[in-house]
Amino acid sequence: MNANPIRIALIATTLVLATTGTAHAAGCLKGAVVGGVAGHYAGHHAVVGAVGGCIVGRHLAKQHAQQQTAQRQAAQTQ
Repeated sequence: MNANPIRIALIATTLVLATTGTAHAAGCLKGAVVGGVAGHYAGHHAVVGAVGGCIVGRHLAKQHAQQQTAQRQAAQTQ
């Protein structure tokens, strides 16, 4: 069976999401898909791209959540 790199990336992402739970998955799935596709076209490194995309997506989601929290707190103090 010839394993498609994108299929492997999606399986790996699914396993990561299944083990980490929904609280830690914000941004990971979207980043993993984008990173997997980009990695595939940039030299057949879909799995590496998916892992990197997951990490970046999670980081950006965390920053976005912190910004929203800061905005809510600023609105409450006014």
